[in-house]
Amino acid sequence: MGRHLLGTLALAAGIVILGACLAPAAHAAEHSGEPATVATSALAGGETASHGGADDPHQRADAFGRELGGLWTLPFVCMLLSIAIFPLVFPEFWHHHFGKVAAFWCLAFLVPFTIKYGISLSAYVVLHTMLLEYIPFLILIFALFTIAGGVCLTGSLVGRPLVNVVLLAIGTALASWMGTTGAAMLMIRPLLRANAHRKYKAHTVVFFIFLVANIGGALTPLGDPPLFLGFLKGVSFFWTTQHLLAPMSFMAVLLLALYLGLDSVLFAREGMPVPPDTGGDTLRLEGGLNLVLLAGVVGSVLMSGIWEPGKGFSVYHVRVELQDLARDVLLLALAFVSIKITRPETRKKNEFDWFPIIEVGKLFAGIFVSMIPAIAILRAGEHGALAGVIALVTTHGEPVNEMYFWLAGGLSSFLDNAPTYLVFFNIAGGDAQFLMRHVHTLVAISAGAVFMGANTYIGNAPNFMVRSIAESSGVKMPSFFSYMAWSIGILVPSFILVTVLFIKG
Repeated sequence: MGRHLLGTLALAAGIVILGACLAPAAHAAEHSGEPATVATSALAGGETASHGGADDPHQRADAFGRELGGLWTLPFVCMLLSIAIFPLVFPEFWHHHFGKVAAFWCLAFLVPFTIKYGISLSAYVVLHTMLLEYIPFLILIFALFTIAGGVCLTGSLVGRPLVNVVLLAIGTALASWMGTTGAAMLMIRPLLRANAHRKYKAHTVVFFIFLVANIGGALTPLGDPPLFLGFLKGVSFFWTTQHLLAPMSFMAVLLLALYLGLDSVLFAREGMPVPPDTGGDTLRLEGGLNLVLLAGVVGSVLMSGIWEPGKGFSVYHVRVELQDLARDVLLLALAFVSIKITRPETRKKNEFDWFPIIEVGKLFAGIFVSMIPAIAILRAGEHGALAGVIALVTTHGEPVNEMYFWLAGGLSSFLDNAPTYLVFFNIAGGDAQFLMRHVHTLVAISAGAVFMGANTYIGNAPNFMVRSIAESSGVKMPSFFSYMAWSIGILVPSFILVTVLFIKG
């Protein structure tokens, strides 16, 4: 397993090194007067920068999404189709080579992009994505996975319908205060252990993803990255608590009720099984010090959003802020402390292994890089290929809140929900004070970005991780498309009710 972990690190490092190797050549091209691209005149309407010139990668990166067509998203679409189809059609090949498939789709985007737009822009977008998005994402996931994997709840916790509902409700409540990823990593293993004796388990994990990994994170900026971005833009900390409590509670109660009914039927069909060994009558928490480390993770993330020392360094025009570097170092340190202080027996009881983080690390490297053109098109807004879609959120100068909800949510189902939230936040005016007064519009954007991350396995960071942990524990999870059938059948009708009751206004 150590070899596979090194493989994950090698894939991430390889992409960073690729960008770093391209950067000096791009830098030399800039200073030698050679054009770093074959298509610069059309960028930003043909304008040149008053600072940095037309070949400045930072400026060009803000503009190239305006001229990208839909075909540039093909590697990203193929990456998603690979995740959906290969495990079903070629399971043995996929298990051993999914990292190579991810690398292939990275190159399927990067090679033509470099040919068309030049080394300079290619190096910049790779380094920007890896240094500011992928690596912080992977470090956070790794820290939460490692620390939560050291917490083990033992004793007579038996996965009956009411017990499962209580565990799901606790996880949903925790998600807004320790993040959906933190709550998911903390609660998934006790839930899996409680249901280890059950025949039907996949539905429990599916509802866990719906509730704990997504919808539960709607009440504070700590719950989900889009809301944290809103907080940094000026939305008050408890605004979401006040205005999203009703729709979030409605969704939670509705889904818990549906789950209770479904699990009761399946539990009865199983013959109401009782596990042969509950591990004793008394519930006991092992690895409790890891809960302190989890609090440290939450504090580190919050610190990086509040502390602004104004210092940092640049790697080929990509600015890495000191607070972000400090956060990542702290997270790695907390994970290392967890590894050192947690008894191996505790992790063994959790059936802990490193494969889930390896799988997520390799696949999301492919997703993050191949997704670059899709995010660029989205950020181009009304000037990009999605201009017709973006225009649907306004009619005669007035916001169409239902469209804000469904478009922000629909795009968040497949793309990173943080930049998706930010795009629609800016389309709606970008003024936090104004949007906090126009409650329905900001509720629509916030709820859409958070709630609809549950629609697919890649809609939110913990979704795929939960799936991988469950499969490592022997749960046969739905395929990519089968999971979407669950979300379309259960979540979409629920979102229609949310639209009627809370969004339309």
